[in-house]
Amino acid sequence: MIPSTDTKQAYRNLTPSEFNELLAERPDAVLLDIRTPAEVLAGALVDAIAIDFMTPDFTQKVAQLDKTKPYLVYCRSGNRSGQACQLMSELGFAELYNLSGGLMNWPY
Repeated sequence: MIPSTDTKQAYRNLTPSEFNELLAERPDAVLLDIRTPAEVLAGALVDAIAIDFMTPDFTQKVAQLDKTKPYLVYCRSGNRSGQACQLMSELGFAELYNLSGGLMNWPY
């Protein structure tokens, strides 16, 4: 496989099956739910940390997280979580995974 030279995307989009597999294989990974509190109340993945992407202090809250851990990030559709992964990459997080299609595509 040829390494990617695209520096604009500093995270990897995963299908729901890849995301679920990585979640099972990486007990050190942090599961990050960036949806609104109302969305989280409607249902969330077990052991997810919820930090609302839409709040003004999202960047400040995320910056306090351990940058050395892998992060599996999700939202409803995969759009906000992709934006969050990009932002987190700019903050120095090295290992970021976005749930492509978000929870709308989550069959588990």
